[in-house]
Amino acid sequence: MQRISSTLCLLLITGAAVRVTAQVNPYKDGTPGVTGYRSEVLAEVMIQEDKFTRLAEAIPAEKYTWRPSADVRSFAEVFLHVSAANFNLYKLVATPPPAGFDVKGFEKSTTEKAKVIATLKDSFAHARKAITAMTDADLEKSMDWFGGKNTERGILLFIVRHAAEHLGQSIAYARFVGITPPWTEDMQKEQPEKKEAPAKEKQ
Repeated sequence: MQRISSTLCLLLITGAAVRVTAQVNPYKDGTPGVTGYRSEVLAEVMIQEDKFTRLAEAIPAEKYTWRPSADVRSFAEVFLHVSAANFNLYKLVATPPPAGFDVKGFEKSTTEKAKVIATLKDSFAHARKAITAMTDADLEKSMDWFGGKNTERGILLFIVRHAAEHLGQSIAYARFVGITPPWTEDMQKEQPEKKEAPAKEKQ
C-alpha cells in the first residue's frame, strides 16, 4: 500500500510539472523585479491567472449561467467572485480597488463571456500590481483579523488560497458539463499514445 501511495504521489508531482511547463512558468522564467516571499506568491497568482483565463475561455458562452444547483454560484458568478476578491482584498496590503469599483453585487453584474474574461484579466493585473508594489518590510505588518491578528504576509496567503479554492470549484463545474481543463489537454497531447496490450492467449 505504501508503495502504491508513493508511486501515486510521484505521478501527481510529475503531472503537475508537465502542466506548468505547458503554460505560464514563473518558476522557470522568474518574476522580474519581485523577490523573496512576494515572488513566490506572485508565481502562484500568475499560474492561477493563466488557469482561470484558459478555463473561462474553454467554457461555452451558453454555459456561463449554468450552476449545479440553485443555491450555488454559476460559472460567471464564480469567475466574477474571484475577480471581486482580487480587486477588493488587496486594499488590505495598501493597494485600493480601482475607481468606481463596488463589491456589492459585483459577481452578478454580467453573464457575458467576453466581459467576464476581460474582468478576470483586469483583476489579476490588479493583483500582480499590488504584490509588486509591496516591500518586504510590509510583509510583517500586523492587523486585526477575524477576532485575532494576521500579517500582510498572511493576507497574501489567504488571497491565494481563496482563489485556489474557487479554481477547484471551477474545474469541477467544467468536468460536470463535459469540459476538460485546457492544461490537462496539454498534458494528454504530450504523452505518447499508449500501445494496446496484446490479448492474452487462451489457455
